Amino acid sequence: MKQIGIAFCIAAFLFSFTVKAQTLNELKNRKEKTKKEIEYTNRLLNETGKDTRVSINKLSILNQKIKLRNELIADYNTQLNLLQKSIDDNQFIVDLLTNDLERIRHEYAQMIKQAYRNRGNYNLLIFLFSSKSFNQAYKRFLYLRQMARYRKKQSEQIEAIRTVLRLKIEDLNTRKQEQQEILTQQMAETSKLKQEKEKQNNYYSQLKKRERELKKHLEKQEQIEKKLEQEIQRIIEEEARKARQKALTAEELKLSEDFGKNKGRFPWPVKSGIITDKFGEHSHPVMKNIIIRNNGIDITTNEGENALAIFNGKVSRVFAIPGGNMAVILRHGEYISVYSNLNSVFVKQGDEIKTLQQIGSIFTDKHEGNKTVLKFQIWKENLKLNPEEWILK
Repeated sequence: MKQIGIAFCIAAFLFSFTVKAQTLNELKNRKEKTKKEIEYTNRLLNETGKDTRVSINKLSILNQKIKLRNELIADYNTQLNLLQKSIDDNQFIVDLLTNDLERIRHEYAQMIKQAYRNRGNYNLLIFLFSSKSFNQAYKRFLYLRQMARYRKKQSEQIEAIRTVLRLKIEDLNTRKQEQQEILTQQMAETSKLKQEKEKQNNYYSQLKKRERELKKHLEKQEQIEKKLEQEIQRIIEEEARKARQKALTAEELKLSEDFGKNKGRFPWPVKSGIITDKFGEHSHPVMKNIIIRNNGIDITTNEGENALAIFNGKVSRVFAIPGGNMAVILRHGEYISVYSNLNSVFVKQGDEIKTLQQIGSIFTDKHEGNKTVLKFQIWKENLKLNPEEWILK
């Protein structure tokens, strides 16, 4: 029963190790992904860094970088906790196996001593022939045979436990070494985070000094956003009137249904980028008493990047916004996607568009530290939707 209990414990812990290994691998993969995103924000900051003047866009990119760095450090903490649990479990099994090995070795040594004392065929024969009956002699014969088998089994158990023990000790040492490496990496990330927060405070202080200028720029941007929203609303109302006169075709209904089914799985409307302004109402990053209202999301990307269609559709409108560059509206049945702040456009009204087709080049503002931002929106008729909930995480 004791052997069965030990075997069960070992099996349970081995299963636990498999689960922990999977979780540790998931964490490693997520960490690698986060590191790549941090490297990308670095490249964006280097591009905007060509202009020494601090901008809201620079601060937004840095804020995203700090957010990613915090996520990375949190993952390091989780990994360290899992490793410590794995080390504790390994140590428990090593102790269990060591104690079991000592006990079996002791039992085996006692058997060998007993066998040595009763050595020789003569003693075995005496043991058998001193039986009071044939039945007792037969039972003694079976006993001797079982003892021989038991000694062999004990020898095999000792060897098996020694092998498992050696592997567990190796694994324990590997985990301890990995723990030390992770701790060193975490400390390095914490040091970088401290430097980034100092830079963040510096950016914030510089921008606060230019609050009046920023407020004026924000008012101008709000006027552009209002014109864009008015144009979108006008187009939606116009197409709603047409829809009342003519119902959606079977093909358009299918397209609309497919669009709805793909929520959370659409590709990003740029090859690479980070979200630097979220959907809805939120505080301005510098002027805390100012509320920003965004009908979509702002995606900061590299200079020279193009806007990409997130799904099959049809170009509903291509138009210019005074002071806000070009915009393209794609219709996907009941849904529409909007791509604005474009420098030039590669499509025209009525074109059939495929997923990831290039729509136009994104404007780079040389006066704002090479700021390259795609303004992206999703609507269902006249209902604004949060694009972050529709594109891949």
